[in-house]
Amino acid sequence: MDSPAISSPWYTPSRMVNAFKAANRFPIIPLLIVLIMLVIPAAFAPYLAAHDPIESDLSNSLEPPGWMGSKVSSKTVVQRVSDGRTEISINNARRLVEGTARGQALELSDDLKLGDEVQIVQRASGSWTRPLGTDKQGRDLLSRMIYGARVSLIVSLTVIAIAGSLGTALGIIAGYFGGWVDYLISRTIDVALAVPAILVALVLVVVVGPGMTVLIGIISGLLWSQYARLVRGETLTIMTQDYISRARVAGSSHFRIMLRHVFPNVFNNLIVLATLQVGFVIIIESSLSFIGAGIPRPTPSWGSITADGRALIIETAWWVSLFPGLAIVLTVLSVNLLGDWLRDKLDPKLRQI
Repeated sequence: MDSPAISSPWYTPSRMVNAFKAANRFPIIPLLIVLIMLVIPAAFAPYLAAHDPIESDLSNSLEPPGWMGSKVSSKTVVQRVSDGRTEISINNARRLVEGTARGQALELSDDLKLGDEVQIVQRASGSWTRPLGTDKQGRDLLSRMIYGARVSLIVSLTVIAIAGSLGTALGIIAGYFGGWVDYLISRTIDVALAVPAILVALVLVVVVGPGMTVLIGIISGLLWSQYARLVRGETLTIMTQDYISRARVAGSSHFRIMLRHVFPNVFNNLIVLATLQVGFVIIIESSLSFIGAGIPRPTPSWGSITADGRALIIETAWWVSLFPGLAIVLTVLSVNLLGDWLRDKLDPKLRQI
């Protein structure tokens, strides 16, 4: 009787090398970034956010990240005559020390006079209860970014669902029937593609008014043409295949042919385009929110959070704009890498043998 084979443990070098090669075939890092920065925060925002993303607390205004200590935020000049207080920025008063202004560099500020008192005002150190710090209204930055991920995911998925459905339907109809139907839809696609998406979205949002529903409708109306152009080209190629002719001879209706034979053959390309469009929609939504024409305040959005901190970078409150900006960059880059990987896997012409 043969003895059972003894399997080697999982931590042997050969098995670990094989596992690494198998994992290397998949975009592990981009997938983890998308899950950690977009999907998981959006799905579990009420459970992950430790603070209210909208409620202000001015006592915690511009609190730095948790790993930072106290920093000098300004130097206050107390005039002896009127006892008025004038704050001088750090850039204009770096060489000043606490005490009287006698013998110090007086040319650094017009408000500073010989004999005035100089006081150094320090900003409070960071707290790990707010690990990424707070904004000017004292709102927790991490909590706002978590809820901002929910806004970005809802807008992108809804826009892709609406634009993808409309564009796919029109593209299949144009490629299937041809003739004047194809001509009319194709010219409409050309007009829609010639219009700059962000500029038109900005004008329409300003005219109609900001809001999530308005933003979704406008972006969907601008992106459907890309799906329609792709699907129309694929449908024209599919219509030359023999199985389409046999389906017609068998008596299949137009709707059945489009649904059972055309749509499954364009589905792979639609998935790739939809994945790439997630990053593009996030960019449009963040851009419009950054300039105040997207998601209205105080609803947190990555674009509006970044805009809130653009005037604070000079005041050393760099974290307000840095972290949401990094979230946008990393998420869009990771989604695009996932789209490229899907294209290589789903397109037979691009598969590596």
